[in-house]
Amino acid sequence: MVNGLIGYKLGMTQVYSDEGKLVPVTVIEVGPCKVVQIKTVEREGYPSAQLSFDEVKEHRVTQPVRGHFKRANVAPARVLREFKGDLNGISVGQVITAEIFQKGEFVTVTGTSKGKGFQGVMKRHHYRGGPATHGSMFHRRPGSIGASSFPSRVWKNKGMPGHMGSERVTAEGLEVVDVRPEENLVFVKGSVPGSEKGLVLIHKAKRGKVKKQAEPAKKK
Repeated sequence: MVNGLIGYKLGMTQVYSDEGKLVPVTVIEVGPCKVVQIKTVEREGYPSAQLSFDEVKEHRVTQPVRGHFKRANVAPARVLREFKGDLNGISVGQVITAEIFQKGEFVTVTGTSKGKGFQGVMKRHHYRGGPATHGSMFHRRPGSIGASSFPSRVWKNKGMPGHMGSERVTAEGLEVVDVRPEENLVFVKGSVPGSEKGLVLIHKAKRGKVKKQAEPAKKK
């Protein structure tokens, strides 16, 4: 089975754990995804399954992409992504749902962070800034950015004002609190990169085993 699926981040809420603790969770609408193409080591050089998500009308995709979906006899979709994993038993046209995830296991979620536009060094790089009193005149400025005689330039990777956010961000080791395959929902503990209704990729974590669930107390 593939090791991940495509989904949309719906937002955050709170649920009660089996121990009665209130846990902040992110709700992700995962799948259903259809297998459009299976890549093998012999043909493409690596094994993976190409999945589609969020079906659209045919006129919403370009003609080459439309032919790619027709070759697989799958309805056109808005998103195409590849996932690696054990491809035994996987066939083109197969529908994969949130059932591949289970409560208590750990996942990795990748998304695009919120865009914050052009920002200064204090917000973008957490600079301390200059003195706020006595007429220093550089309260929120970066200050000195390099020496004059050597190297007579600004070093690479120097923290400067610029565009902030709207980057690919990956959150690792997030625990799956609940899975509802009939509603295509996965509840993940903690926050997930991106804004609401943002596209995310959720993978099974390479590290971390399934967390054992607490057994219900026996009645005396």
